[in-house]
Amino acid sequence: MKIDDIARLAGVSKAAVSLAFNNKPGVSEQTREHILNIAQTYGYKPRTSKPGREIQKSNAIIRFVACKNTDIVTEHYDTLPFFNELIHHITEQVKQHGNTLIISSIDVQELQHELEVLEKEQPSAGILLLGTNLTPPMIKHIQSIHANVVILDTCFEHVDANFVSINNSLGGYQAGKHLVNLGHRTIGYVKSSTRIPNFIKREEGFRAALAEHDLTVDDSLTFDLHPMRVMPQERFQQAIRQLQEVPTAIFCENDYMAISAIKSLQTIGIRVPEDISVMGFDNIFEAKVISPELTTVHVKKDILAKTAVKLIIDHLDNRENSSAHIYVNTEVVERRSCIPVVSSPEE
Repeated sequence: MKIDDIARLAGVSKAAVSLAFNNKPGVSEQTREHILNIAQTYGYKPRTSKPGREIQKSNAIIRFVACKNTDIVTEHYDTLPFFNELIHHITEQVKQHGNTLIISSIDVQELQHELEVLEKEQPSAGILLLGTNLTPPMIKHIQSIHANVVILDTCFEHVDANFVSINNSLGGYQAGKHLVNLGHRTIGYVKSSTRIPNFIKREEGFRAALAEHDLTVDDSLTFDLHPMRVMPQERFQQAIRQLQEVPTAIFCENDYMAISAIKSLQTIGIRVPEDISVMGFDNIFEAKVISPELTTVHVKKDILAKTAVKLIIDHLDNRENSSAHIYVNTEVVERRSCIPVVSSPEE
């Protein structure tokens, strides 16, 4: 389909179609909407203006960028449950607004250069940046490339940018309160061997909840696991075997580590939850498949996606340059991997 076809279907001149596509004066708002609706109905994607020109609001291109590394956002990140679900919700939200989503994945080391190339080849109306493993300098570089950027899944309080993040501190706090309310006092902590702001905030919240009850996590009950590998961990098993007293519960910084912990414990004959309760964070699909089903902190990925896309669209509609830091709250999902502590007869 060509611009002539759109003009014929809309009953207007080619010049009017061009003015509508480039959001220029010369046609009424009603005619502009009529032309754009026809273009969308027939799947016609106009050649958007060159860099620096105003990009039209309807049927705009939104670019989702995942910044890959070897630890968290891996080469096949989109097959991992958390990211897969998040991308699904983003895709649906962008479609609902009548726009087109383009998904790109770039190695962290090449982020600035590759993104500049992508934007030159196909300018976007806004960038949704999966910032799970990014640093403030990286984010500032991206802001120099595009004026409409929203960073997902991380937040730096001192950076003036649009962030939409999990309330990780609240989630960690909720996890700690849940285990304490079940009567657990000897509690272990499984932390990611790779430290990112999300995990650091979860740990702060968790320890704050325990501190309210004069509890701490003993160093001997703090374990490191790879954050994205779901398999029994031999080093973790050895550390558990060497303990004189095992914890009654363990909190893990994400569900991947929680599932690995369950598999590791079961392999060495420790029952979950009868011997040790295990709790995770994220509420991925596998949390309901593992046996026992995993008690975890639910991350509202649909709300994360909806909020991030709305920020992008609001910027397009209003041309606002003000930034916002938005945190999406979490909640505990109780399943079978955590049970109350059973007091011994002498107690």
